[in-house]
Amino acid sequence: MQPLTEQLLHCALPDLPLPAVLRPRWLAEGVLQLTPQHAPPRAVVVSAGIHGNETAPIELLLQLLAEIGSGALRPETALLLVFGNLPAMRANRRYLHHDMNRLFGGRHRNAPRSHEATRAAELERVTAAFFAQADAPETERWHLDMHTAIRGSRYPQFALVPYHAHPYHPPFFDMLAAAELDAVVQHSAAGGTFSHFVSEAFQAQSCTLELGKARPFGRNDLPQFAATGAMLRALIIGAPLPARQKPPVQHFTVAESIIKTSEHFTLNLPDEAENFTCLPPGYEIAHQPDRCWRVGDTARHILFPNAGVAPGLRAGLLLAPGAPRLSLSE
Repeated sequence: MQPLTEQLLHCALPDLPLPAVLRPRWLAEGVLQLTPQHAPPRAVVVSAGIHGNETAPIELLLQLLAEIGSGALRPETALLLVFGNLPAMRANRRYLHHDMNRLFGGRHRNAPRSHEATRAAELERVTAAFFAQADAPETERWHLDMHTAIRGSRYPQFALVPYHAHPYHPPFFDMLAAAELDAVVQHSAAGGTFSHFVSEAFQAQSCTLELGKARPFGRNDLPQFAATGAMLRALIIGAPLPARQKPPVQHFTVAESIIKTSEHFTLNLPDEAENFTCLPPGYEIAHQPDRCWRVGDTARHILFPNAGVAPGLRAGLLLAPGAPRLSLSE
C-alpha cells in the first residue's frame, strides 16, 4: 500500500510540500483547494470516497495529489480535491450510518443525525466557498465525482449525468469520451447525489464516474484506470485531451427508478447479474405488496440492482438507449 494511503487511513491527510504559487488551503479535513495566481479558465472539483469502500478512485486521487506535491503536475485550473467520507474509508465500509450520496441538496437536514449528514452539509459549504473564490464571469465550472460499483458490469467504466435544466456542453462529453468510458447514462429525475447537487446549485458540468468494481485498498489494478488518470491530468493542466482508442461511447437514459418501499420487496435477479444486463420484455424484475415492475420493450437494461437497500431508497434503474441531453429543452 502506498504511504499516502496509509496516512489517509490512520490520520488526517498530511501536509505536503505543495507549491506556494498554487495558494494551497485545506478547507476541511480531506478537502484541499489549489488556486493558481493567474485567473484560471476553469474551476474543477474532483471528488472520491463519498462511499468509503470504493477505493480505486481514492488511490487515483492520491496519485494526483502526490504528483502535485512533487511538482510533477502543475495545475492551471482552480482545483478542489475532495476525499469524501474519511471515517468510512478507515473502516473499509460504504458508510457508517447513512448513504451520504443520498443526502446532498439539503437532504441532510431531514436525515437522522449522523457523521454522513454532517459531512454532506460541510461538503456543500466548502464547494460553495470554492466556486465563490475561484470564479470569474467566464470561468467554467466542472465536477467529477469518482466511484466504483458494488457488482460487475457489462460496461465496466461509465458516467452518470444528473438531471439538469442548464446547458451541458459538448467539451464535457468529449472529456468523458477521452477517459475511455464505455457508457454514459443520463438521469431523468433529481436526486440526492453530490454530482446532482453541484450541477444544480452551481450550474456546473458535473457527473458521477463509475470506475470498475469496488475492492479493498491495495487490491486495485490501477492501470485499468490509466485513461481516466490521463484525462484528469490533461484537464488539470489545460492540455489537449487524449485521443480515444475504444469504440464509441454507448448512451442510455433512465426510464424508471425501482424504489423499495416495503421490507417485503423481492428483486428477481441472481446475485451475479451484472450492471447493464439486458432483460426480455415482460420480465417481472421486482415486486412488493403494492406493485410490481416489468421490463418494457425499450427500457430493458438494469443498473444498480440491490434488494438490500433500506425502504425508501432506489433498488435499481431501468435504462433505455438514448443520446445525452445537452439541456432540458432538448
